[in-house]
Amino acid sequence: MDKPLLTIENLKTYFDTAKGEVHAVDGIDLKVYPKQIVCIVGESGCGKSMTSLSVMGLVPKPGGRIADGAIWFEGKNLVELTEEEMSSIRGNEISMIFQEPMTSLNPVLTIGDQMSEVLLRHRKITKKKAMELVVEILQFVGVARADEIIHDYPHRFSGGMRQRVMIGMAMLCQPKLLIADEPTTALDVTIQAQVLDLMKRMSEQFDTSVIMITHDLGVVAEVADHVVVMYAGQVVENASADSLFEEALHPYTRALLKSIPSIDEVKDVLYAIPGTVPDAANYPPGCRFADRCDIAQPSCREKLPDLREIRPGHLARCDLI
Repeated sequence: MDKPLLTIENLKTYFDTAKGEVHAVDGIDLKVYPKQIVCIVGESGCGKSMTSLSVMGLVPKPGGRIADGAIWFEGKNLVELTEEEMSSIRGNEISMIFQEPMTSLNPVLTIGDQMSEVLLRHRKITKKKAMELVVEILQFVGVARADEIIHDYPHRFSGGMRQRVMIGMAMLCQPKLLIADEPTTALDVTIQAQVLDLMKRMSEQFDTSVIMITHDLGVVAEVADHVVVMYAGQVVENASADSLFEEALHPYTRALLKSIPSIDEVKDVLYAIPGTVPDAANYPPGCRFADRCDIAQPSCREKLPDLREIRPGHLARCDLI
């Protein structure tokens, strides 16, 4: 097997707040291999987006910090790099599509100016050549009249068009790793399918690895090679997409799958996981899912389970499996 492109080891991202130290990401391990699409799944507040911001070196400051762990990318520990060194990697070797295409673009700059800035920052080319490459990538991502719209402003675009622009901008330098944070949020179903197909094609054409952050297991089933399920700042299940959908092991993953509406089974009331995610400033000593778990035992609340291999290549954090 190829060497991992990205290896995250015991990553801990903490925030100092008035409530105390918040453990947004609390000791996760993750590997992404070349040309692989890895989906990180979980409810809001489980640490998905903060994991991606940690990789990008964009943890909000003051207050936020990487308290421990390493993020290895092609032999370099990103945690130890200076801001200048990270700037040369960010947008060039590692790119990110942020969660809200409606607000991620600058409203006072044209699409062409915003996109060409990426190339001018990382490539020694003229403005004219940069604009030509911008038109090419916009055509690739399915934007009509690309040579005309580069002179337009973001407010003239629909949500789906802005998302295509964001994807094109992220892919301009043909990065080795693309992080997509909820790339289909706020898009209608038809546009969602087009965006997912586009990302798969780009991964294949540019040999780009993808980390996709989502709470939609339908999206995961569509695109993922590998799935990482997060809960309360930790990885609770880690497996290939085939293995996870064939038989999910952790009670939380099973609950997520159970909450998906089925066209084969009509229900008066959709299933919802009871309770809420525990406070990140005051996690319980035992299993963090115990209070919401339908198979929890008293011992589950006493000791935090280890993430262990249950089947070859299939890891889960539960002592009852």
